[in-house]
Amino acid sequence: MSSQEATKDQPATYPIMYQGMPYTSIVEALENQLGGRPEHGSRNAFIFSMACNLRYLCNDDPQWIASLLPNYGEEQGRWMSSIRSACERKQTMAMPEIVKRALKVAQQENRCDGDGEGEDAPPQMPKKLPKLIELLTSQTPEIYRAAVAHAVFPPLATHLWRTRFPYIDNVEHEATLMCVLMAGTGAGKSCVSDPIKHIMADIRERDRENLEREKAWKEEVGRKGANKDKAKRPENLVIQEIDADMTNPAFVMRTAEAQEHFLYTSLNEIDQFDALKGQGKQQFRIMCLAFDPGNTYGQTRVGMQSVTERVTVRFNWNASTTILKGQQYFRNVLTDGPISRINFCTIPEREIGAEMPVYGTYDDHFDEQLKPYIENLCRANGLVECKEAIALAQQLKEENADTARMTQSRVYENLSFRANVIAYLKACVLYVANGCKWEKEIVDFVRWSEQYDLWCKMRFFATAIEQAETEGERSSKRGPRNLLQLLPNQFTMHEAEALRLQQGLDRKGTYNMLRQWVHREYVTSVTVDSLTVYEKLKFRNYEK
Repeated sequence: MSSQEATKDQPATYPIMYQGMPYTSIVEALENQLGGRPEHGSRNAFIFSMACNLRYLCNDDPQWIASLLPNYGEEQGRWMSSIRSACERKQTMAMPEIVKRALKVAQQENRCDGDGEGEDAPPQMPKKLPKLIELLTSQTPEIYRAAVAHAVFPPLATHLWRTRFPYIDNVEHEATLMCVLMAGTGAGKSCVSDPIKHIMADIRERDRENLEREKAWKEEVGRKGANKDKAKRPENLVIQEIDADMTNPAFVMRTAEAQEHFLYTSLNEIDQFDALKGQGKQQFRIMCLAFDPGNTYGQTRVGMQSVTERVTVRFNWNASTTILKGQQYFRNVLTDGPISRINFCTIPEREIGAEMPVYGTYDDHFDEQLKPYIENLCRANGLVECKEAIALAQQLKEENADTARMTQSRVYENLSFRANVIAYLKACVLYVANGCKWEKEIVDFVRWSEQYDLWCKMRFFATAIEQAETEGERSSKRGPRNLLQLLPNQFTMHEAEALRLQQGLDRKGTYNMLRQWVHREYVTSVTVDSLTVYEKLKFRNYEK
């Protein structure tokens, strides 16, 4: 009976794709992970190992596995018997590393073979948008709308003052939103400038008045020289928008004087953040603290004129950069937290010779339409509970968990936790800006916004994060790994081979290793359906 005959009764039962990857590509990748197609004397053991791994992708269904797995020249009865034996074996909950690696290889090959569409394309923006986002993107060319739809949230949230939102874990968050636009050179990253300028107009006007007060005070102090009767620094000097090149002490001072308002800045290049680094890489610490509720930051100085303050960082910001510069900027803090706390967006690459995008006009009518939303944000105060936003956050969390389970991507799962908080805060900002009235369009928009953010993070940083985490694990290991402890209580020679390759050892030593283990009575060999299987003795209770 051939593998095709094994499933001829229900030929259409089994999918041909797994997470966008053909099962044929996964089988080929798994073959290579196990050392390539088997020689004559090891076919049965190889088939058993392949089936043991494929069962994680085929619901433990031997007929499904049989529809995918070649017989490698093995007699059909023994071939099917090995598949059934593999499916009857006790299965661990966690997907084996060898299967994860095969999926990763198949995914990379699938991307290389693709035409640029499908999995490689960003999630598509919903056609129907919340009214505020529809307004803010109304003068934006289509190619830039996704970037603008993300970039408007930090300046919008900067209008909120002493306003908190309870997340699904019962932790209260303020609208701490930061956005980095990463796109190619000449992509049009300045598309976000006009919407941000109009959102920030009222804050900039108040800042201008306070900057004039500060300037007058400085001039008066300068005229009096060492005179002891110098005027005190003006009170209520709330200046929210800070300069891109502000030093760390000035940042602390502005934060202390802001009376719990958010500070805000917009950076043309992400490396302008380096002005805040102080002693050490404080700019990355500030990025992390700006997201975290109840944080504390500051400095203590001896000098009478030095800034000595302990503050809670409230700092929303926008930044733009090219993709390569952005990757280089964060390369040393990939696993330290900034990336997961920041909302990322991009601009798709235009075709060569494409027509120049044409903007609309940001006129007085635009400002009049925007004004009620800004006033609603400025009026908000205290604890704001939006049951629809909380329900949406819970639903998105579960959707992210499903995606993580299906892809078995630890990086995706880790990034999704804070991405979900960011999406929830966006929903809350839209809710408050709309006069604390929920719009059904918020649901699809916020879901898209979170998926887009995660798509950018995975595209720009996932590989580097995986490598950094792997290198960190290697550097933390002390001494050699106990290979027997890493294997299940029953294992085949091919599983032992795969583990040796994973640990950087050669395949040739597998036979001698197993012979020694049998001689030392660490394991015993048993025959299961004409297949040699090794069973632990001395370390029977060791778990993988």
